[in-house]
Amino acid sequence: MNWRAAMAGTLLLGIVRLLTGAQARWHGCPPKAEQRIYFANHQSHADLVLIWAALPRSLRSITRPIAARDYWTASRFRQWITTAVFNAVYVDRERRGDEDPLQPLIDALESGDSLILFPEGTRGFDEDPQPFKSGLYNLARRFPDVVLVPTWIHNVQRVMPKGEVLPVPVLCSVTFGEPVVLGAEEERADFLRRAREAVMALREV
Repeated sequence: MNWRAAMAGTLLLGIVRLLTGAQARWHGCPPKAEQRIYFANHQSHADLVLIWAALPRSLRSITRPIAARDYWTASRFRQWITTAVFNAVYVDRERRGDEDPLQPLIDALESGDSLILFPEGTRGFDEDPQPFKSGLYNLARRFPDVVLVPTWIHNVQRVMPKGEVLPVPVLCSVTFGEPVVLGAEEERADFLRRAREAVMALREV
């Protein structure tokens, strides 16, 4: 990260913490420098920023958020900040030919990175997350040693209400729960339902 990106990251971190508090709650697992997939509910474009800000500095440097290419590269500033500051992994929400949409995530995990993933695939507007798509299951099956950490983001949808351009100061928090382990013979639908329930259970923590 060059000095401009480092300064931008420090400034952004300060703004996010001023607006939201970006409080981290570690419930069931401590912050640890091991390879992880943090999988969370998704209600705002600010979600990846809030989780990034809630992580300790030592974990931010090894954790890459997943970012929808069509949105986060729509302007030069978005593309710069997600590339230079977040070191994001871009994914295409529409399949292109025979390309595997998970390949960028596979490449990142094979490189030893941790990831921030939103298994719903797109933002939801209800309190309950939408059903999880199969990507989390496929990654868990392919990378059994990567720790899967359910994550719940509190109040972030109120920071950037739908249709608003400027953020609204609202106290937010991110709760990291007990890791979920894929069973040896567990079916995809059963695992995805259990993973979603593990995320929702953190609302009450």
